[in-house]
Amino acid sequence: MMKNRLINLVYQLAALVLAFGVVSLILLSVDAPPSEAYTNMFKGSFGEMRKFAEVLVAFVPLLLVTAGLLVTFSSGLWNIGVEGQVVLGAIATTWVYRLFLDSDLHPTLIIILAIIGGMFGGAIWAALTGILKVFGGVNEIFGGLGLNFVATALTIYLIFGPWKRPGVASMSGTVPFPDEFSLPLWQNLRISPWALGIALAGIVVVYFLLQGTYFGLRLKAVGKNFRAAYLLGIPTWQYSMYSFLVCGALAGAAGAMQVAAVYHRLIPSISSGYGYLGLMVAMLINYQALWAVPVALFFAALNIGSIQLPIIMKLDSSLSGVLQGVLVLFVLLAAGVRQKFGRKA
Repeated sequence: MMKNRLINLVYQLAALVLAFGVVSLILLSVDAPPSEAYTNMFKGSFGEMRKFAEVLVAFVPLLLVTAGLLVTFSSGLWNIGVEGQVVLGAIATTWVYRLFLDSDLHPTLIIILAIIGGMFGGAIWAALTGILKVFGGVNEIFGGLGLNFVATALTIYLIFGPWKRPGVASMSGTVPFPDEFSLPLWQNLRISPWALGIALAGIVVVYFLLQGTYFGLRLKAVGKNFRAAYLLGIPTWQYSMYSFLVCGALAGAAGAMQVAAVYHRLIPSISSGYGYLGLMVAMLINYQALWAVPVALFFAALNIGSIQLPIIMKLDSSLSGVLQGVLVLFVLLAAGVRQKFGRKA
């Protein structure tokens, strides 16, 4: 077991080195020194406490989404619709906030209800993908992608329709909620310790769910061999639905954090692409929950650090996206090479 883990680590480190090598060649092709670009990205992420707090702001939804995806991946399902589940979580959170705007309830209770509402919203949206797959025979990739488009369209409709600002509809989103509806932040920083705690709790729960419970064992059995699991008496379609619900709830929590701790309103791009980024993180860690925290932090730092590239070096900030994509491609390639040589050994 230890030997296998070491071999995996070697392959993944090789993929990391190759990815940075390719991106360095791209940088050299536009006359940009790679070392300077990487230094600026590092300083942009960890150079000051304020910048590191921004990294954590991106880290929170990314970790929650990754945690959810580990569950669906374990059951052998490609939940591409996780992006829409984040959006529906944000919509449901906004709906609960609007419902209690003039309520006498304590703001803390309203925040808790809003986050729970967000989790329900994400879970219900994920369940639709599951229903399409289990009862309609629609592949979860196509069903999820379709629902992503619907979720985005629904957000735009609400912002420019029923929830628009009084007298004017704006791309800046709905009317901001009162300050007491926001999760408390660290002094002079944009990160909420509560949001960070919820994200870390999410990955811990998923780790123990998959590693230490009968439920997790059955879930992985379904993912490894659906037919064999069915023949052994495991209710396979029910476990597929459970995995969608758990993943949707965590993605919905990510959407709730975006509303309650970051934007304090519903905006058109409320998910910020964390659903798709979470897919890359989950693939990169080979579906091992233990690695979710450092790798999600690494991806969040890349996103925030790359903002320095256009400011200091006049380069496009999308370079971090290139690095992330190349990284995932090399990791998948390394996994393929390892499987090929593993069979021959």
